[in-house]
Amino acid sequence: MTPALLYVYFVPDAARADDEKVSEGSSEDNSEAFLYEGDPSDRLEMMLISDEGTPVRRRQWGVTRAQVEAVAKTLRYEATSQFSRPEDYLPPAQQLYRWMIQPFEDELGHLQVDNLAFILDDGLRTIPLAVLHDGDNFLVERYSVGLMPTFSLTDLVTTVEAPFASRESQVLAMGASRFSSQPPLPAVEAELSLVSQEMWQGEAFLNEQFTINNLKSELSRDRYDILHLATHAVFNSGDWDNSYIQLWNEQITLNELHELDLASSDIGLIILSACNTALGDRHSEYGFAGFAVNAGSQSALASLWPVSDEGTLGFMTQFYQQLSGGRLRAESVRQAQVSMLQGEIRIENGQVKGQSGEVIAEIPELAESGNWDFSHPFYWSAFTMIGNPW
Repeated sequence: MTPALLYVYFVPDAARADDEKVSEGSSEDNSEAFLYEGDPSDRLEMMLISDEGTPVRRRQWGVTRAQVEAVAKTLRYEATSQFSRPEDYLPPAQQLYRWMIQPFEDELGHLQVDNLAFILDDGLRTIPLAVLHDGDNFLVERYSVGLMPTFSLTDLVTTVEAPFASRESQVLAMGASRFSSQPPLPAVEAELSLVSQEMWQGEAFLNEQFTINNLKSELSRDRYDILHLATHAVFNSGDWDNSYIQLWNEQITLNELHELDLASSDIGLIILSACNTALGDRHSEYGFAGFAVNAGSQSALASLWPVSDEGTLGFMTQFYQQLSGGRLRAESVRQAQVSMLQGEIRIENGQVKGQSGEVIAEIPELAESGNWDFSHPFYWSAFTMIGNPW
């Protein structure tokens, strides 16, 4: 895998007078741009960093923060509706591609980059990056993509040379399929069984067993590399105690996630198979996923909006299958997303079917629900890898 970092940020229009004190292609630190409190008239700027050559900087003259955020909002709205049409979501997806990716096409091609890790400014962090479109293909059909809260969280060399799935890793899978005051998630039981017994190895804790005490106890055993949580989650702006992941009869707030002391465990990947887990505000970076990374995990896989329970099952079966085959994390996400957008993963009368039509799982609760086609971006583009993509 050949990675590159793409910073996408805004700078005040007044900076044009000095020409940024950083000439085109300079390696001088430009971090003040990321600390600037935004104004609608700020101009869009990007910087591409690879392990070869000098960083390349591009500014989109005349393209303002207000314009970019408006298009990003439209794309998010259209992508989150499974009833939208290609003519609804492709125009904003293609406009963002022209602004953010197209200026670097020559460099990306020359360097043979196939993994793009984005560090995004405020107002852009909820863009479903996989949906960006060059006119012929979605971005995810050409690159594996992900987000980084900060560049310093990632070891760019060691992890590329040592794929995560090359170890004898174990998964701790926990979740709930029924709740006292929230909608049931009938696919969770099958999901936990698949990821902890059939497609991977580990332990599963469902419903009554999904407690904070069991979670802490299992983490203290230092035998797991992946923590998989399949449940409801709610993210609210403001105080971290207002946002939580739902357990069986209790909740884990952002503060309590920190108390899990993941930095002292062997957990390298947290999978938050829940709703809105990658959404955050300025004070909490990337919501649950960003906090999980900062709490000690190398990376987290999470969703940008309320995802379909059935679609999540389809995605997770492919993600784990790819990961178990030795693929890197971000590439495993890409392969799962491409399989879904190409219609290779589907549910027919309660049966989850894979790329070759094989039955991956049977869910009796969905037997009367008909057929599910997951090719719409709503089902696959919400899943985002945050932190270390390798």
